[in-house]
Amino acid sequence: MDFFQTEKMITKITGKLLALHLDAAVLEVGQFEYEILIPEFTRRHLQSEVQKQVSLHTIEYIEGNQMQSRMTPRMIGFLTEAEREFFELFCSVDGVGVKKALRAMIRPVREVAAAIEEKEEKWLSSLPGIGAATAERIVAKLRRKVPKFALMAVREELPESETQRDVVSETYEALLSLGHSESEARRFIDSVLTAKKKFKDTAELLQAIYQQSGKS
Repeated sequence: MDFFQTEKMITKITGKLLALHLDAAVLEVGQFEYEILIPEFTRRHLQSEVQKQVSLHTIEYIEGNQMQSRMTPRMIGFLTEAEREFFELFCSVDGVGVKKALRAMIRPVREVAAAIEEKEEKWLSSLPGIGAATAERIVAKLRRKVPKFALMAVREELPESETQRDVVSETYEALLSLGHSESEARRFIDSVLTAKKKFKDTAELLQAIYQQSGKS
């Protein structure tokens, strides 16, 4: 069956996580229960959240066959807007699409984005449903669009607020403008964020980066 993306309507849903299946989460929102498709890396994050309140950033799709008039509305959920944005990019590659992307995304976004940025086609082709030819197309189309997603380096160990993610993104852009390469900028930021300290603005994060690099 095919997936057809709709105009964005429900972009975020919050409710009690009633159940977690291999490929879907069931959320209770008021008098309604919603089944939301999720990739494997999202499911792992939700394993300890059953019966708790959670929020998912969503994409709406229509699944089915237009010729046979069998159409079913579906939602796909992610923990952050950035993960949702990356998934939409990933789906845009010829030969990928929603069903294949859902199956393939077994690793965190940061790892997949870093592999694309570093042109690691062999690693990408090891993802379920992604062969060598598809991996080549993914790198060709997305390599220059994914550096900011590779910055999600310490997300699993250090959940960040929206403000903190903005500071990290702005600092990354600042480092590029100062002449650092993409991989160098990401390495600088990752090394400072592993200390699990929050930074109020870009200037404070840059200062910490240069202090640390001066000691090494």
